[in-house]
Amino acid sequence: MYALVDTHCHLDAPEFGHEMPAIRARAAQRNVQLCVIPAVASTNFTRVRDLAHAQDDAYALGIHPLCTPESDDTDLARLDAELEARHDDPRLVAVGEIGLDYFVPGLDAEKQAHVFHNQLQLACRHALPVIIHVRRSVDQVLRHLRHLVPSGGWRGIAHAFNGSMQQAQACIELGLKLGFGGAVTFERALQLRRLAAELPLDAIVLETDSPDIPPQWLYRTQAQRAAGEPQGRNDPGELPRIAEVVAGLRGITMRELAEATTRNAIAALPRLSSLMRL
Repeated sequence: MYALVDTHCHLDAPEFGHEMPAIRARAAQRNVQLCVIPAVASTNFTRVRDLAHAQDDAYALGIHPLCTPESDDTDLARLDAELEARHDDPRLVAVGEIGLDYFVPGLDAEKQAHVFHNQLQLACRHALPVIIHVRRSVDQVLRHLRHLVPSGGWRGIAHAFNGSMQQAQACIELGLKLGFGGAVTFERALQLRRLAAELPLDAIVLETDSPDIPPQWLYRTQAQRAAGEPQGRNDPGELPRIAEVVAGLRGITMRELAEATTRNAIAALPRLSSLMRL
């Protein structure tokens, strides 16, 4: 028997609704032993914490770059207070989801940078790893990380990584693991699949980002959706099949991949070690 860790899934998302407990139970039956539930705004800090405790999972607290338009320094102060109050909570494993997003138009880059930098400072202050959103922003994220290095260096995950091999190596050198999920299942994702195949095995962790980033077998094109076919809803139960794709790309067994990525998840987020039932 092997255990998988979904290092990034938004189980508090409204898309799951009342089905969420059944969805999580189905994932458990498929060897997904732990899910990490990251917050995206101060308004869902309590929700992700309560879910993690109710389901024997883990959580992270942070402000997502897409939520920065509605955020201000009051939210940063609340994050600081929550991290202090939950300092001894073993299920609080990181500051996240934080980062930069240069894909969505209209976001204020200066405000994103302000919120991100302040959250990196909080991660240093509270001695916690980071879970980082790096959509079209890897170089900018790296500059922030190099500018502010905590004692002992960075730990954490570059979530949904989709950069170059050079950027991947730079993230690894700074202490981050790289998250791979549904996007790697698309045959046309040549660069991403090359990374999944060629990066050191100890650099990779698995994630779904559910309900977002559906794998290839759940994805529906715009034409299909226009014809009435619903987009498939991603959830943590898809992680084993995503893992099979990554294992196939690397030419290793599922057990080898599961054992390695679980070790890597614990290395990135050390508090997971006390939550695993190995």
